[in-house]
Amino acid sequence: MSSYIARRLFAILALAFGISVLVFLILRLIPGDPVISMLGMNAGDQALVIRLRHQLGLDQPLYMQYVTWLTDLFRGDFGYSYGEDRPVAMLLAANFPATVQLMVLSLALSLVFGLLLGIIAALNRNRILDTATMSVALALMSIPSFWLGLLLILAFAVTLPWFEVVGGTSLKGTILPALTLAMGAIGYNARFVRSAVIGAMVQQHVITARAKGLSRSRVFIRHVLRNALLPILTIVGMQIGGLLAGTVIVETVFSRPGIGRLLVQSILAKDYPAVQAVILILALVYATTNFIVDMLYPVLDPRIGHR
Repeated sequence: MSSYIARRLFAILALAFGISVLVFLILRLIPGDPVISMLGMNAGDQALVIRLRHQLGLDQPLYMQYVTWLTDLFRGDFGYSYGEDRPVAMLLAANFPATVQLMVLSLALSLVFGLLLGIIAALNRNRILDTATMSVALALMSIPSFWLGLLLILAFAVTLPWFEVVGGTSLKGTILPALTLAMGAIGYNARFVRSAVIGAMVQQHVITARAKGLSRSRVFIRHVLRNALLPILTIVGMQIGGLLAGTVIVETVFSRPGIGRLLVQSILAKDYPAVQAVILILALVYATTNFIVDMLYPVLDPRIGHR
């Protein structure tokens, strides 16, 4: 077990290193000069351009810039934001809680409604209710999040002013963005839960339990649902990545503070330190979440062990 954990932790560190190199190089290939963007009307002053580029360390070779950034990172210094004119750590501290709030609520909605729709479909397999439920799930998976977000804003913030949408981080202001982010995941979860529950219902131990006279509800809760939770746990880990990616669109559409919107603004401003820090944080969150999911496997099913 300890060797497995050590290998996974090493894999996370290797992933972080690879992503840091890749993002660092890709950002330098984007056309444009961040110094020119920062100076604006004063960009015609070549002496000023050269001096500012030297202050930011952009006149050094690429490998030196990377080594400097990596060394600062190990000290807990994410760099200084060109666009916001303040430390990147302050930007992350100001925006990360809003993204966590959005993701937690979105994940909760996707799990609750996904489980509900999937169980209803599985218990009514090949009936009208099954077909209707899976049709709804397919429709939810097919709707683009940016289009759905605009529709929800028009319906429940403009026509019916029930919710706050612009920059709101209260619970009332988080519902519409969370629902927008969760819709696709609800459809995917519903289809996956249906398959998992149907597969668990035909297992030999479930048939034996029913033959012994146990009630249908007791068999479903103790045997079917528990066995179906294991593959469901897998998609929860995978969904974290999808939700993280979705925050880029949802936070922009709803003008909501968060890591996703910060990433978009930083890319447009060619803010190298901010972009590098945000992408690295997102990658580490995704990798760590999947690591935690792997550790939970033996808890749900003791027959599974790590080697």
